[in-house]
Amino acid sequence: MSDENFDPALTYTSYLAVDELLKLQRPLSQGPEHDEMLFIIIHQTYELWFKQLIHEFEAAGKALEAGNTHYSLSLLGRIRTIMKVCVTQIDILETMTPLQFNAFRGYLSSSSGFQSAQFRKVEAILGRRDSKMAGHLPIGVQTEIKELTSRNSIWDSTLEYLVQRGYTLPAPILDRDKSIAYVSDPQVQDVLLDIHRNDPETAMVCERLVDIDEGIQEWRYRHVKMVERTIGHKMGSGGSSGVEYLSSTLFNPVFKDLWEIRSRF
Repeated sequence: MSDENFDPALTYTSYLAVDELLKLQRPLSQGPEHDEMLFIIIHQTYELWFKQLIHEFEAAGKALEAGNTHYSLSLLGRIRTIMKVCVTQIDILETMTPLQFNAFRGYLSSSSGFQSAQFRKVEAILGRRDSKMAGHLPIGVQTEIKELTSRNSIWDSTLEYLVQRGYTLPAPILDRDKSIAYVSDPQVQDVLLDIHRNDPETAMVCERLVDIDEGIQEWRYRHVKMVERTIGHKMGSGGSSGVEYLSSTLFNPVFKDLWEIRSRF
């Protein structure tokens, strides 16, 4: 750091805005109920991790499109590690019993994790393309997500990376409307098989994506079981079907081509 950037007044507290941060936990229950603080902090932390995931995915997409293997591997590895932390946080939430959660659940009113705009953005970056994903969110957020769904998903960036590495992929896939969901393709799978057999460096990038995909599926599964353990099959606090809705998201891989080739090795 150069001398002209040195600020003698800067402290740990001011740099991280600690005073402001610690005022953002505002329990609504009477008392308040002891476990509401944990619930708030865990979910605020999730939102911070979602913000970081968006930041990392955007950088990873650019690195892939530039054909930068080593930086891509670094960023994708970091994303997988963040996903592990997100899963571990569920262990903390599960220290709260159903009775403890229900002591303040009524104060949540219609608020729900289903309303997390940032998680919808993560899904858009991963390639989700449907009209239902943002319809319940504010208009401004809907516009932001629509913009995300109009450009490359992380898988589209990976396909461009493969082209940068000298592989030929079907033109209709590369040139398709990016607002339409990608559909797994046998020709792409043939290329991926060739990569895994003959190009270890490129295959490492593909396997990092499998790591991330597995991490997302693990997080979804643990989330479903945590909700079921806490509220059973009650309706979700935001009016969703709760466990039924969450269960419908399970076992839907993001990078389907990378899973399809497993049975062909």
